[in-house]
Amino acid sequence: MKIVVGISGASGAVLGREVLRQLGEAGVEAHLVITPGGERTIAHELGPAGLQEMRGLATVVHDIGNLGASIASGSFGADAMAVVPCSMRTLSALAHGFGDNLLTRAGDVMLKERRRLVVLPREAPLTEAHLNAMLMLTRMGAMVAPPVPPFYSKPETIDDMVREMAARVLTWLGVDPGEALTRWRGM
Repeated sequence: MKIVVGISGASGAVLGREVLRQLGEAGVEAHLVITPGGERTIAHELGPAGLQEMRGLATVVHDIGNLGASIASGSFGADAMAVVPCSMRTLSALAHGFGDNLLTRAGDVMLKERRRLVVLPREAPLTEAHLNAMLMLTRMGAMVAPPVPPFYSKPETIDDMVREMAARVLTWLGVDPGEALTRWRGM
């Protein structure tokens, strides 16, 4: 399986890192593309070694400016894509087909090829423009899933919450997250 992971400049770099880690554990070929804002956020939230760590978790790292990269074409055959975290700028670009960088072009490819696109927008509160962009993406077949922790799993640490949210992303991408996901067993 080939999955594209896009990381944009919203807060929540730890979610992108954990998605990449779990994809690696599942044996998935992970193609990573990070916006300049994403790089700044990673450095701020994960420290100076964060970007190198993130790149080390990917199978292939693509330059944001390389619109000729493999993931820019439907013929590459990526199975799905997650943008985690997803800034409102990236969300809006995806909703309006504005493929001005490799991340938004790869997302556009997922939409036009009717493949899975999962976006985890990180913003609060939301404006009408944000909500409209989310609605547009949903109507195009994308899954818009703000990273909401599943409290029924009774997380004890932030790492527990991050693991659960990332495992849900894998599920939505069509990848079995194994034991990383707490499955609902009823009351």
